[in-house]
Amino acid sequence: MQKVLVAGISGAMGQYATKMINDLDGFTVAAGLGLGIQDGDQAKLNVTDDTKLYSSLDQVEPGVADIWLDFTAPAAVFPDVKFALNNGFRPVVGTTGLTDDQEAELKQLAKDKGLGGLIAPNFGMSAVLLMKFAKEAAEYFPDVEIIEMHHEDKKDAPSGTALSTAKLIAENREPHQTAPDTLETLDNVRGGDYQGIKIHSVRLPGYVAHEQVLFGGKGEALTIRQDSFDRSSFMSGVKVALQKVASLDELVVGLENIL
Repeated sequence: MQKVLVAGISGAMGQYATKMINDLDGFTVAAGLGLGIQDGDQAKLNVTDDTKLYSSLDQVEPGVADIWLDFTAPAAVFPDVKFALNNGFRPVVGTTGLTDDQEAELKQLAKDKGLGGLIAPNFGMSAVLLMKFAKEAAEYFPDVEIIEMHHEDKKDAPSGTALSTAKLIAENREPHQTAPDTLETLDNVRGGDYQGIKIHSVRLPGYVAHEQVLFGGKGEALTIRQDSFDRSSFMSGVKVALQKVASLDELVVGLENIL
């Protein structure tokens, strides 16, 4: 039986993950971490009475679980995953907001500790396929912009998925800047810039997670779009990650790399 600690267990994604793990053969929620939770909240959080609950990182006991499943917040994810690796947990990370330097540091730490894990900017299959298709299209359409749309409570911008999409596109095209001489009469109206790829972030009620990649060419255009209408759509990817993390010997970035 693989024991899982769910970090961010009281949040929406943490609760979806908890319910999925409860129905997954060979896995159990052994512990939960979340601000304001306490022993006695087990029933409210849909876990068994013997599940350990922690309200802060310094309370977590090494060895309480095999896997650290992180759905916390951008400010918490780096210290969380660092703690997990230092204490023998295999991390599966769905929280976005890590910088390139932080990812590199965590990869090295995982290597030093001999642990495998996964950082996934998105667990949705439609998002993984969007990134794959966008990378392929970039070879033929170097002029591209990204629009990502999320709910109003998302803390980081751009989304990890949009940034990962831009990085994959940049790998497969020559350095390129579309409309470099545009005069901005309103600051930042052209969005963020990743190696000449403009990224625009929308935060509005009613949205969950959506992304469009717009390619333009002479006399034609290509738009690739994915929509996640419900957080349950991410659970198939989380399930795959939990089932495969024990076989990984390094910290992998991107769900597509373990499918």
